[in-house]
Amino acid sequence: MAVESDLPEQYAALRKPARDNLWLQFTKMSTYDDADVPIIVRGEGPYIYDAHGRQYLDALAGLFVSQLGHGRTELADAAARQASELAYFPLWSYAHPSAIELSARLANLAPGDLNRVFFTSGGGEAVETAWKLAKNYFKLVGKPLKHKVISRAIAYHGTTHGALSITGLPSIKQMFEPLVPSTFRVPNTNFYRAPGEFSNDAAGLEAFGRWAADQIAVAIENEGPDTVAAVFLEPVQNAGGCFPPPPGYFQRVREICDAYDVLLISDEVICAFGRLGYYFGAERYGYQPDMITCAKGMTSGYAPLGAMIASDKLMEPFLRGNNLFAHGSTFAGHPVSTAVALANLDIFENEEINKRVLANENAFRSTLEKLTDLPIVGDVRGDGYFYAIELVKDKTTKETFDQAESERLVAGFLAKALFEAGLYCRVDTRGDTVIQLSPPLICEQEHFEEMEQILRSVLMESLGQL
Repeated sequence: MAVESDLPEQYAALRKPARDNLWLQFTKMSTYDDADVPIIVRGEGPYIYDAHGRQYLDALAGLFVSQLGHGRTELADAAARQASELAYFPLWSYAHPSAIELSARLANLAPGDLNRVFFTSGGGEAVETAWKLAKNYFKLVGKPLKHKVISRAIAYHGTTHGALSITGLPSIKQMFEPLVPSTFRVPNTNFYRAPGEFSNDAAGLEAFGRWAADQIAVAIENEGPDTVAAVFLEPVQNAGGCFPPPPGYFQRVREICDAYDVLLISDEVICAFGRLGYYFGAERYGYQPDMITCAKGMTSGYAPLGAMIASDKLMEPFLRGNNLFAHGSTFAGHPVSTAVALANLDIFENEEINKRVLANENAFRSTLEKLTDLPIVGDVRGDGYFYAIELVKDKTTKETFDQAESERLVAGFLAKALFEAGLYCRVDTRGDTVIQLSPPLICEQEHFEEMEQILRSVLMESLGQL
C-alpha cells in the first residue's frame, strides 16, 4: 500500500475520502480495506497517469469511450464555449442549436431512414428509451399485446430496471429481482464455444450463424408473435468477450423480424462511432435496424450523452393528433454535451478516424494473435479496435476455469498485475474468463506491441498461479 509521503500534497488529502466517502461502481469495496483507491489524475493521448505519476496505456478507452484519446483541447474548448453561451436548457417542448445540429448530423450518418434522434444522458437510458418506444408504438398502431423483448445470453444492455431486465447476465441481476417481466434470452454468436455439430471452418461458422439467428424465431413462436415487440442485439456482443456476427447472421435476423413484425434494435452503445471502423456497426455488417441505441464514443467521453435513433416509421404515429412519447430526462441532449459531440464528429472527419481503424485493425489482430502460443490463451476474437482474449485451462479441450480458479487467477492476480505492469484493460469473468482490449482509436502499431508485450509477460507469470 502506498504511504502518504509517496503522493504529491494535492492528492494525499484525497486518500481518506476516496476510501470513506466515494462509493465506487461495480466494485467490491472491501478491496480497499487495507489499500489505497487508485486515483487517475491526468490523460494524454492513449495514456493515463495516476496520482503517483505512473503511466498506463489505456487499452480500454476508459470504458469503451475515449475514442480520440485524452487531452484533446479542441473538445474541452468546445465545451467551454457552449457553457459560456448557453450552459443548460431542456429539450422539453423547446430546442437549442447544438441539439438540432447534432440530430441532423446523426440522422445523416445513421443507415436508412433512421432520421429521428431522441437524446438521453447515456447508454442505459437509450436502451430504456428504445424499449418504451417499442411498447408505445405498438399500442398506437393497434397491437397492444406486443411488449416482450428478446436478447442474447450473457449480453449486457445497462443497469436501469428495464435495461437490466434485457441484460443476459444472471449474476448482476439476482440482487435486484424482481425485475421488469417479459424478457427472454436466445444463444449468442460465440463460435469458439459453438455446439459440436458445427465444423470449425467457414461453412461451419455460417451454419452456426444461421442456427443462432433461427433461435430468435423459435423464441418468438414460443412466446407468441403477437406479444413480442423487439429484439435487442449488439453488432459485436461485449459481455462474454467480443462475439462478432457470423456471415449472414444479421440478414437472417432482419428476415425473421420482418416476418413477425418485430423491431430490430441495434444496441451500439459500445460499437458506434469508430469502434468497428464505421460510425455505426450496422453499416459494417450490412443490416438495417429499426432503432439504434448509442452513447459513449459520441463525445469521446468529454461529456455524457446518449441517443436513441428511430426510423421514420416509428415516428409516424407520434406526428398525429394528441399522441406524444411521454418520456424524457433532465440532462438529455445537454447543450454542452451536444456541442462536444459536434466537435468530436468534426475531428472524426478531419482525421479520418474510421479509415484509420480499418487500415490498422488487421495489424492489431495479428499482434494480439501472437499470444496464442501461450498455453493459457484459447482464442483471440473481435473486429475493429474491439478484441477479447479468452483464457483457458486446457487449449485442446477448451476447458475453462471453475469459479474458484477464476477468482484466484483474475481477482487474485491478473487484474492487479496488468495494472501494475502499465496496462489498463478489463479482465472479465461474467461469461468465460477473458481480457478485453478496446483502445483509443488513435492507437497505432507501437501501442499494439506494448499491449502484447505486457500481456505476454503477465500471462506467463500467471501460469504459476494455476
